[in-house]
Amino acid sequence: MFTLSSLSIDRTSPVPLYHQLVSEIKNAISTSTLTAGTMLPNELEIAAQLHLSRPTVRKAMDELVRAGLLVRKRGVGTQVVANEIRRPLSLTSLYTDLSQSGVTPGTKVLTFEIIDPPAHIAQELQLTSGEQVYHLLRLRLENNQPLAIMENWIPVKLGAIEPDDLTRQGLYDVLRALGVTFSLGHQTVGAKIANAFHAKTLDIELGAPLVSMQRTVIDDIGTRVETGRHVYRADLYSFEMTLSN
Repeated sequence: MFTLSSLSIDRTSPVPLYHQLVSEIKNAISTSTLTAGTMLPNELEIAAQLHLSRPTVRKAMDELVRAGLLVRKRGVGTQVVANEIRRPLSLTSLYTDLSQSGVTPGTKVLTFEIIDPPAHIAQELQLTSGEQVYHLLRLRLENNQPLAIMENWIPVKLGAIEPDDLTRQGLYDVLRALGVTFSLGHQTVGAKIANAFHAKTLDIELGAPLVSMQRTVIDDIGTRVETGRHVYRADLYSFEMTLSN
């Protein structure tokens, strides 16, 4: 039977407290100690019993909700979701997705530089002052046809990346080769219309519809390892999602 006292939080560990709580609850779910439909105590009770701050508990709960492991129900509380969507998050690059679908992917590296990140990127990646990032701008092709423009920022501290690495494989495979282990990703999908740069690069009309995506990825110790802003030709690409109630 699940009890909060069964969760182990080590305050001497360098791993952030919120991430320890995420890992403990994920483990309880994966071992069926926490089963589908189980209601969790409210955040104040969790914080009091585990001697954590409420913001720490809220951050952990938010991450578990984004991962599809918990759901908040108004007037009811926070609940473990059904088994059908309780699975490890799989993060793949567009390069890999195209290869697995039988399409020949291609990449043109438009920008490859090491820079001081803009303020909003430093904040998104939770970087400290002085930390630099790789700034990548790439054109992805399918069977030699322009498909997507991808802009990414990766902390330089993760390791050495070369432009040729990005033409031979997907970005996430490059990062995995550096020892990065992905845990969570937060993604927002939307829509845009093509500006002059999009139109010229993707060989489409000015004002043509585009699918947009923003994603930030976190590794298994809670470090933000990548953030990206991508646009895709709406006539060639769509996102498919399976929803469960």
